[in-house]
Amino acid sequence: MAGNSIGTLFKLTTFGESHGESLGGIIDGCPAGINLDLEAIQKEMQRRKPGQSSIVTQRKEEDEVKILSGIFEGKTTGTPLGFLIANTNQIPDDYSHIKDSYRPSHADYVYEKKYGIRDYRGGGRSSARETVSRVVAGAIAKQVIKDIKINAFVSSVGTIFIDKSYQELDFTLTETNAVRCPDIETAKKMEVYIKEIKKQGDTIGGTITCVIQNVPIGLGEPVFDKLHAELGKAMLSINAVKGFEFGSGFCGATMKGSEHNDLHNEDGSTKTNFSGGIQGGISNGMDIYFRVAFKPVATLIQNQEVLTNKNKIEIQKGKGRHDPCVVPRAVPIVEAMTALVLADFYLLNKTYL
Repeated sequence: MAGNSIGTLFKLTTFGESHGESLGGIIDGCPAGINLDLEAIQKEMQRRKPGQSSIVTQRKEEDEVKILSGIFEGKTTGTPLGFLIANTNQIPDDYSHIKDSYRPSHADYVYEKKYGIRDYRGGGRSSARETVSRVVAGAIAKQVIKDIKINAFVSSVGTIFIDKSYQELDFTLTETNAVRCPDIETAKKMEVYIKEIKKQGDTIGGTITCVIQNVPIGLGEPVFDKLHAELGKAMLSINAVKGFEFGSGFCGATMKGSEHNDLHNEDGSTKTNFSGGIQGGISNGMDIYFRVAFKPVATLIQNQEVLTNKNKIEIQKGKGRHDPCVVPRAVPIVEAMTALVLADFYLLNKTYL
């Protein structure tokens, strides 16, 4: 299986399955001499871990990170940084009922057709549990680019949206509620709605907005490796993501050029920021902001049709521990993938100096 790595200079390769012994990763290209804050890494893992509230999966995992290499006396050495996260609460029997069938909108069918074999225990490698390794690496990447501020938050659940611009929000409120929405009144509505959906054995989608501040001018490479292209690829690699837009996004398609152009101030900043902080694929020093759309989780705790490996249609009810809405736990994943892309471009940019 190819496609398990991301990055050019700051490169992450991940491994492991949802119900295997452990998951982990290797970071190649992490600069030497960084005082690695292990508590900060663990804090990011706590934000992502299952079982943290009543509106997420109740799988219980401590998700403690064990650093295997690349650090000495608290500092990175510049050598490959390896890490492990143990799976301590696997219940493979939860998935024995899908051994011979393919769940709708999961990767079950295509994995088996492509590889001739699949790990049906929670989806194996296709499970969103793989993202624990991304969060570890992202937490380390944040320490490489410590002056850049990355704030992601839930901006919608179903048809419930924040009706404020990101400039009107207080990002310190994001972690004060289970939904991870910095608009408290909207967060309350979202939480009530998710609980209603959960009672029905159903699921709901949503969006996450990410805002990046203090970005230096010059991150990104022209033509194929544009900054927004790599951010888009990183976001679309996250499980359940169905869409990505930055800056004015699809709304920009409805505007006239005279409305959309970001006119410059004398200091080089712009009066507006429809470009989303990126022009020509390169950061321009303004805030970068984008939105990521997540589909409803595919596993339903209700009856639905499934295809068997005997090409028969049967009725099956989902089992196991699943999120009724994935977006609250996906916030740190979006931040992690953002940090990985920015750290890579930050190091690439230093090669020009």
